[in-house]
Amino acid sequence: MEKLVYVCWMSQGTQPSEVGEVFRRQLAPKLLELGVLGLEMHLDDEFADTRAPVPAPDGEALPVAVVSVWLDAYDFRGEVEAEIARVASSFAGYQVIESMYGDYGRNRNSEPRNWADGERSPGIVTMAMFPQKPGLDREAFWQFWHGHQSPMSEAIQPRCRYVRNLVVRPFTEGAPDFQGIVAEAWPSKAHVEDPHLFFESHGDNDVLMANISTMIEHGNAFMDMERLRSVTMSEYLMKSVASKA
Repeated sequence: MEKLVYVCWMSQGTQPSEVGEVFRRQLAPKLLELGVLGLEMHLDDEFADTRAPVPAPDGEALPVAVVSVWLDAYDFRGEVEAEIARVASSFAGYQVIESMYGDYGRNRNSEPRNWADGERSPGIVTMAMFPQKPGLDREAFWQFWHGHQSPMSEAIQPRCRYVRNLVVRPFTEGAPDFQGIVAEAWPSKAHVEDPHLFFESHGDNDVLMANISTMIEHGNAFMDMERLRSVTMSEYLMKSVASKA
C-alpha cells in the first residue's frame, strides 16, 4: 500500500466556500467510489479563516487543498488524477513515506479521536510544504528533521497531531520541488494566531523569543526556509486507512 499526496490549486478568485463544496461534496464521493484504501482532505475552506504562521510572498497563489490517497500501488492512480483534474485548475502529485509522529489522544493537547469519517476535525491544521536545505544531503535532511526538529517542536508547541510525509519523488510534471509535506493539527484557531499559545510561552516574552529563535535555528538547519509554504486548513478524515476491510 502506498500513500500519494496531491497539492491542489484553483483559479484566482475562488471563494473558500467553493473549495469546500468542490472537494468535500464533489471530489470526495468520486474518490471513495473508486475504492481508494484511505482518503484525507485538508482544505482552505470556509472554516479555515485563520492567519498562517508563515506568510506567503505577495501575489503568490497558494494551494487550496491537499488530498492524501492510499492505493495498493501508485501505478493505479490514473482514475484518481482524472477526478482531481476535473475540480482543480492545477495539481502536483507526490509519492511519500508517512510517519505518524503524533496522533489525537497521544498527548495532553487533545482527546482521542471521537468523530466519524467525513466529519471536520476540531481545531485547525497547518499544512507546510518545503524543500530541503541547499547543499544538505538526503540522509542529513532526514536525520535532522526526524531526530531533532520533531522532538524539539513537540516539546514547545501544543500540537494535537503531527503527520510527516517524506517525499520519495514527484510524479506530475512541473511539481514544486518539495521534500517534506507536513500536517500539524492544533486545538484551536487561537493556538495558531496567538504566538504565546503557538509556542507555549504562557505569556512570558523571554520564553516566547527563545522558542521562536530555536524554531528558526532548527528550520534553517534542514529546510529551505525561503521556499517554505504554509497554509491553514480544515481537516477531513474521509476514510480511515485502519478501517479498510
